[in-house]
Amino acid sequence: MNETDSYSIRPAGRHILTIGRDLIHDGYAAVLELVKNSYDADSPNVKISFSERNENGDYEIIISDNGHGMSRDTVINKWMVPSTNDKEKRRISPNGRIMQGRKGIGRYAAAILGKDLLLETVTSNGEKTSLFVEWESFENAEYLEDVEILIETTRTNEPQGTKLTITTYSDFLIDWDSQQFELLRFELKKLMPPVPISLIFGENSKDSFEILLKAKNLSVLPDFSEKIEPYPIFDLYDYRISGTISANGETNLFYSTQKARNSVKEKIDYKPSKLTCGSLSLDIRVYDREKEAIEMLIARGLKDEKGEYVGKLQARRLLNEYNGIGVYRNGFRIRPLGDADFDWLKLNERRVQKPSLRIGSNQVIGYVQIQSEEQSGLIEKSARDGLKDNLPFRNLKTITQEIISFLEQRRFSYRQKAGLSRQTLKVEQQLEQLFSFEELTQDIGNKLKKSGISDEITQEIISLISKESESKTKAVEEIRNAVAVYQGQATLGKIMNVVLHEGRRPLNFFKNQIPNFTYWYQAYLDSNDTSKLEKLTPIASNIEKNADFLALLFKRLDPLAAGKRGAKKEITVFDSITDSFAVFEQELKSRNISLSITGDKILTYQVWPQDIYAIFTNLIDNSIYWLDLKEIDNGKITIEINKDVNDSLYVDYRDNGPGIEPHLIEDETIFNPEFTTKIDGAGSGLGLAIAGEAAIRNGLELKAFESDVGAYFRLQTKEQN
Repeated sequence: MNETDSYSIRPAGRHILTIGRDLIHDGYAAVLELVKNSYDADSPNVKISFSERNENGDYEIIISDNGHGMSRDTVINKWMVPSTNDKEKRRISPNGRIMQGRKGIGRYAAAILGKDLLLETVTSNGEKTSLFVEWESFENAEYLEDVEILIETTRTNEPQGTKLTITTYSDFLIDWDSQQFELLRFELKKLMPPVPISLIFGENSKDSFEILLKAKNLSVLPDFSEKIEPYPIFDLYDYRISGTISANGETNLFYSTQKARNSVKEKIDYKPSKLTCGSLSLDIRVYDREKEAIEMLIARGLKDEKGEYVGKLQARRLLNEYNGIGVYRNGFRIRPLGDADFDWLKLNERRVQKPSLRIGSNQVIGYVQIQSEEQSGLIEKSARDGLKDNLPFRNLKTITQEIISFLEQRRFSYRQKAGLSRQTLKVEQQLEQLFSFEELTQDIGNKLKKSGISDEITQEIISLISKESESKTKAVEEIRNAVAVYQGQATLGKIMNVVLHEGRRPLNFFKNQIPNFTYWYQAYLDSNDTSKLEKLTPIASNIEKNADFLALLFKRLDPLAAGKRGAKKEITVFDSITDSFAVFEQELKSRNISLSITGDKILTYQVWPQDIYAIFTNLIDNSIYWLDLKEIDNGKITIEINKDVNDSLYVDYRDNGPGIEPHLIEDETIFNPEFTTKIDGAGSGLGLAIAGEAAIRNGLELKAFESDVGAYFRLQTKEQN
């Protein structure tokens, strides 16, 4: 039997419940969806009321507003049409608000809150339309078209607006205990940015939107009525970075701190490495969590809703609950971005490796304001559980992480200066301080002399201290040697990807050509034809060349891989630097980075060769990273070897990359272990620290200087200042 007919898709009756109860995850999300509808209606406020309806345990949830209301035609042809694109087409409300609703499903969130819904809406000309929905009828209907809803329209003198009355049995509210109401308050507080709307949309913005929450005659908590307002903690930050980024990458960002008095805003020079997520405005504020920091936070004015200063436990609890960086569109948060337990920026993962530098998610409160879907490409999921993981969203994460890195760097520097953070271990300095007996010997000598002890006994005591100092000096050298070996091997580990890349070419040659060599040799044996041997000559020659290449590569790496250090040697600086660069030869070529080494080619240092190798290896590795990341055309590394007026040798190292921020140069933060300005886990925070330590061990110092273009380092004798 052959039949051909056309049919229409017939949604099942429970399709509406699927939209309302399955796509909207919880009661909080349902309330927020209905609040957004009031905003779209141009209402100046929305009132949310929970109350007991009768002695049978029935409850009533009323959500009302004073918006423009809906006509009968709008109710029938738009409100009752699931997934309508009406708001998406209009985009702007009659009074100029950007529409929050776009999917045409938010109104069905009422299904998750109760068993039935009474909609009453009044227009400006007094037309009142009412409809009553029993959600159970959809559950029982075979098809959606089988459910009939009575709609009544009358004339009225009631003020315009819309009122939703949701009736529910006690079992619907079984989860709404005092803790759940507190969470609802929390969600409503975070629904809108923690700053005045004018700060986001401009000083001329007169738009305002208030949320009023009320509970009456509920058995789970006392009656209350309040206007929802952001927590005051946002204004009491320790560190802050805020500003705007245009769609074409123009930035206007500022950093400030309230940890120090009389501090001024610092303009941040930032060029995003990613774009294609529209214009952004952001405000990110960070809080230290030590006891003293919490006390300072309270002292700056942290009070509860009754106007009383909170205690330290309350302050910590507030930070624990309110933290997170929310993403807002047109003044409303996109859940769950910004929830305390939703670390969308992976801040905690970043912090694990560098706890002194990075911040955790429980230390930050802030927001990122994004543009519409059409302008930004940032698309909200239909289930209201965040943004789609597309390229614009990934770019948004990258840009936000980069901006946070600027704040982290400045916070790290401040805390180091103020002695607030765990001191990073600078081995050479610590060894000198730990085993220096000069001041001790002098102090003891003076005290013995003042006490009337004879010179003979005093000298004996000082002699004992000197012997102890000598034995400790030997221990210091052993530690210093061990540290040097470990740092050399750490440097080798950093460039292992380069080593593997360089070694792969000759190894591939051996793999491919040795079978050819065997083939032609066997062919000669079988035929005794000497012409077969001619095939072996170029293969043998290239085997020798590639073997020499590998031998030279390993020879250059030997200083870093050494298990122990020998004595200091007199090395030619030019040759040592050239060997350091040779390992990176292909890396430099593939990235179009040129190298220039000028100056006296015979000047020498009396040093441990592996330390000089480690210094320049780390400098080169950093230059390649930044020149590549910032996509610098015609990247350059220039090195100049010279002597100053005192005949002291120095080496200037420069590149034409993005350079180093002046404040990091001034306080030498860049040489601290764990500190890095690299993103996405690309930096260990050890490179420049190792280079600096290697210089100190050899009586040298590695200094950074401000430069108009790129990074500028100088390796010089330690006495030069």
